Amino acid sequence: MSTYEILTLNAIAAGGLRRFPSSRYRIGNDVENPHAILVRSRDLHTMPIAKTVLAISRAGAGTNNIPVSAMSTRGAPVFNAPGANANAVKELVLTALLLAARNVVPALDYVRSLDVRGAGFDERIEDGKKQFAGVELPGRTLGIVGLGAIGSLVADTAIKLGMNVIGFDPEITVDAAWRLPSTVRKAHTIEEVLKQSDFVTLHVPLLDVTRHLVNADRLGLMRPGASLLNFARDAVVDESAVIGALRADRLKFYLCDFPTPELLREPKVVALPHLGASTEEAEQNCAIIAVDQLRAFLEHGTIANAVNFPNVDMPRESPYRVAIANANVPNMLGQISTAMARSGLNIHNMVNKSRGEMAYTLVDVDSAVPDQLIDSIAAIEGVLSVRAIPAEDED
Repeated sequence: MSTYEILTLNAIAAGGLRRFPSSRYRIGNDVENPHAILVRSRDLHTMPIAKTVLAISRAGAGTNNIPVSAMSTRGAPVFNAPGANANAVKELVLTALLLAARNVVPALDYVRSLDVRGAGFDERIEDGKKQFAGVELPGRTLGIVGLGAIGSLVADTAIKLGMNVIGFDPEITVDAAWRLPSTVRKAHTIEEVLKQSDFVTLHVPLLDVTRHLVNADRLGLMRPGASLLNFARDAVVDESAVIGALRADRLKFYLCDFPTPELLREPKVVALPHLGASTEEAEQNCAIIAVDQLRAFLEHGTIANAVNFPNVDMPRESPYRVAIANANVPNMLGQISTAMARSGLNIHNMVNKSRGEMAYTLVDVDSAVPDQLIDSIAAIEGVLSVRAIPAEDED
């Protein structure tokens, strides 16, 4: 029976770690030659990754802290846990909406500044509250940029609060579209969202195309007095442009999960210390999903929620399985099949899927896989990784 070693970086919720069977897994932060890495926020760009690593799984949604391209060239999937923290982030966005609508933070600052020893305390409270009069959410328009797991939950909550919702997401998936409330008005551009919203909330990953997605030009399109919420990634907005819009009274508030020294100097900024996924429930959900996906890959070659590989699942019909990651080029399956035939192996079942330049193949065969076959397939030009995956009951 195969034993797998897992290197854990950061604290991983116990509910997830308990899903590793102790008889087959050794888990710790001191594993020297791990088969896989389980991580949260640790920056893997700055550390060497052992050649033994077959996969990396992040107990969270974003993978900016992982060298995805480098792992792809090694034929190693990088998993994440999309949607596992969606409710936690949704609740924090709702909190931010209410903070902005009712001017809660400046009101708190005002109360804390009062001299409790001075005369006329009650009168000062009554006189001061006038400057913090806010608005109610029903009838206001919330713009949502990014309509995935989090964005669709935010949309549903806002609609239940009586808000009008307009959303933009050119990359929306079929599953996300099904989750989206039918009353969400679909925008054709981000500019359309910014022009029509009293509040705008961002829920997109940080990619080259989304870096500084909200810049000075686009901020100039927003309604005077609108508030911008960013609980996605810091660099999705141009911070200097946001500060300029706040000082020019184009923006009323900027509420985010990414404090910086520059932002903390601005009185109209509400910055939280990256609390988006910081709930007991979200941490457990992320860990459980990350562990289950890692186990399915190591034990059966199954891939789900990898950011660099296609989703591949094939019911196991044989104790003898081969998993192959390769460049998505012509005649690869033919070469793999020929190599197996030369080794005297009969293919019982096979599935092959591709995603961009990456392809992944699972093959069930009717007899044991010799080491020479693995070497033969590994020598095929374009093959990135190959391994035989023994059944659970095979010694």
